[in-house]
Amino acid sequence: MNKLFRICICVCLLLTALPSWANDSTDVRLSFNQQRINDSSVLITIKATIHDAKLYGLQKSDLDALYSTITFDSLTAQYLSGNIVEKGNVHTERDTELDAHVRFFTDSVQWQQTILLDTYDSALLKGSVNYLYKQGEEYLPGEKSFKLFITPQKAIVQSVSVSDRSLLWIFLAAFAGGLLALLTPCVYSMIPVTVSFFTKRSRTKKEGIKNAFLYSTSIVVIFTLLGFLITLVFGPAALNNLATNWIANLVFFAVFLVFGISFLGAFDIALPASWSTKADSKAGTGSFMGIFFMALTLVVVSFSCTGPIIGNLLVLAARGNFYGPLMGMFGFSLALALPFALFAFFPSKLNILGKAGGWLNAVKVTLGFLELALALKFLSNADLVKGWRFLDREIFIALWIVIFVLLGVYLLGKLKFHHDDELPKNDFGIPYISVPRLFFSMAALGFAVYMVPGMWGAPLKGISAFVPPMGTQDFNASSNKSTSAVPFIKDDNEMTLPHPVKYYDQMHIYEPEVVTTYGMITYFDYEEALAIARKLDKPLMLDFTGINCVNCRKMEGQVWSDPEVMKRLKEDFVIASLYVDVHNIELPFSEQYFSEALNQEVETLGDKNTDLQVTRFGANTQPYYFFLDKNENKLVDEGYGYDPGINKFVQLLDKVKKEYLERKS
Repeated sequence: MNKLFRICICVCLLLTALPSWANDSTDVRLSFNQQRINDSSVLITIKATIHDAKLYGLQKSDLDALYSTITFDSLTAQYLSGNIVEKGNVHTERDTELDAHVRFFTDSVQWQQTILLDTYDSALLKGSVNYLYKQGEEYLPGEKSFKLFITPQKAIVQSVSVSDRSLLWIFLAAFAGGLLALLTPCVYSMIPVTVSFFTKRSRTKKEGIKNAFLYSTSIVVIFTLLGFLITLVFGPAALNNLATNWIANLVFFAVFLVFGISFLGAFDIALPASWSTKADSKAGTGSFMGIFFMALTLVVVSFSCTGPIIGNLLVLAARGNFYGPLMGMFGFSLALALPFALFAFFPSKLNILGKAGGWLNAVKVTLGFLELALALKFLSNADLVKGWRFLDREIFIALWIVIFVLLGVYLLGKLKFHHDDELPKNDFGIPYISVPRLFFSMAALGFAVYMVPGMWGAPLKGISAFVPPMGTQDFNASSNKSTSAVPFIKDDNEMTLPHPVKYYDQMHIYEPEVVTTYGMITYFDYEEALAIARKLDKPLMLDFTGINCVNCRKMEGQVWSDPEVMKRLKEDFVIASLYVDVHNIELPFSEQYFSEALNQEVETLGDKNTDLQVTRFGANTQPYYFFLDKNENKLVDEGYGYDPGINKFVQLLDKVKKEYLERKS
């Protein structure tokens, strides 16, 4: 009875806390600190500074009648190692008023808790300190909640490698776009005119080469400055989110559609004439400024041809990081400026260019058809994000078939557009097409034929990264996976795999094509997949992916579909496909929370998966694969990003399985 009486007194004192005591009192000040002590541990220190009071320590035994407590939330509890260590000059006495044993501190005390977290991981630790102290003859309670965000120390190395790869890809794609822009009428026809101008106005060959070099450099500076301004205005975060934002994808669709129709000859896109006139007037001045404004004139005048390509490149660059547009415009302008510099060094080679004739317009029209095909890709992105389902897989493929058939027919000379010339005539006066044009036509028609089986569910691995997922196909003749909600499905190892339940109804249409084709089982919720992995005693593979992630589709279509990879995935792993760009599925209200890592409320399934990837694994790119054991500890030190090397992925899976078995034994 005496022990129960003491407990009741302590509880009553805590429950009678007034609002003014919700945070630190003036008598007790709390501070929180974190310090990494090794590669796998972080030390959390809570220090209480006491002024003219007695602060009761943590309960060490049943004899302690009055005490303070420190609690952690359920998510933080998984990282705790050992008990809380209390450090300070402790006093003990028997409280005469309560006739009970108490432990207290009068100057300061430190409470330390060890957290198990390796240098590649991050975590948000939350908890609260409920303390009790005596001021004079009063027993006063206090409460202080805390949040500590531990950032990864080595994940930066992974992010840099992924970013470098993205920047290189953007540079190469932009450089190819610049080479393509050289074939447009606006730019191609200006190469011999401009180079001849520099060689004639210069007194010596050396001076001509110098002027042409300055001209080429000015082109690079102007375009790269444009990329820098775009980055500066919109910021890296906004550009990185464009790829999955449905409104942005609709804007891109409209841009590609308008540019495509323009390239087909319906109308010309040009900047105001006053801009080019003003730039041209400055080009007549001497020295470097005159050359710079000549380059600016080229940029402005050629906008009707280069504008669509630049717009497309900026869309692609938005999928990179902060330097994406900068690197993209540098690559584009470098390719555009090279001919001016090269022909200035070797002016006698200008005659190899030939005359700008109808073949250049054919190139422009071909680009127009490709623009229309890409426009449908962005419309499909918005459709998938919002779940409208008006551009399902078979409809998308049908439209692409029509586009490429028409392109093939055009290249054969059977279609004519506004700016097209008559086909050249042979020695007998009969119109003919050139052999290169015939081969391009064969390629377009062949590609259209290749896509025809996709209307009935053929995998189409070559373009699986661009077409909508197989789950949107209304009729799939090639699927060997039952679409009925059966309770259990057996894998090749005869182990029972429970059918996914959580979010399955909304998410199964986004299943990777390879999953549908080969009868794999993937889960869409982390907790559900973890429970299955524990039940089957298999390692858990986390596949951080996205609905509109092109590289994710490439990994699935080229790597997952390999027989050796597929065998291992089906027999040895439980897979959770965690989509980071699904924002039309709201979490239950009880599961919503605020993420300090994202600095926003986590309200949707995509938010939850993004927060999990950033907080737990220190990465934010897709695809990214991580492997966990049943205790949620990482298998192998690093994750695996986009790398379509089949042998490398097989070796990774074998390494994960080996480490998992070693931990079990």
